[in-house]
Amino acid sequence: MAESSEDRSIEVPASLRLWFAVHAVVDLGAGLPLLIAPEVVLPRLGWTVVDPVAARLVGAALVGIGVSSWRTRMAGAAVMRALVGLKVVWSAGAILALVISIARGAPELTFLFLSIFLAFCGVWSHHAIRFRQLSRAPTADDPVVANPEEGEASQEQP
Repeated sequence: MAESSEDRSIEVPASLRLWFAVHAVVDLGAGLPLLIAPEVVLPRLGWTVVDPVAARLVGAALVGIGVSSWRTRMAGAAVMRALVGLKVVWSAGAILALVISIARGAPELTFLFLSIFLAFCGVWSHHAIRFRQLSRAPTADDPVVANPEEGEASQEQP
């Protein structure tokens, strides 16, 4: 994805860079155990039935997003904006999956995971909205449009 002039003029907030680092640590901390030993980890967290293939796929997704978050935490606005979009979709999808699972009798600890995804979804949604606002805001390089009424008034006066 080529960086547009809009994205080059947008400064990435330090708070977003910090959230990317936090997200990397959380995702790697949750993803690695699921990837390596879901049959050991999930029963200890209250799961009575464990599908190791599905759990490892979730672990792989978490590790992938965590590593990407860490590697891009100092990237420019275009990269950060694209990844924030991915994170909104990922966290919203996870929220839907967790709500459905809770409705079907998932272990109580699922509420903790739901809370974590809700918090991250809020962070990512905030930054996605902020990027959109900043990309639409006028910049110092934008041409100034004269007031048409002033132009007519100045033409009438000699």
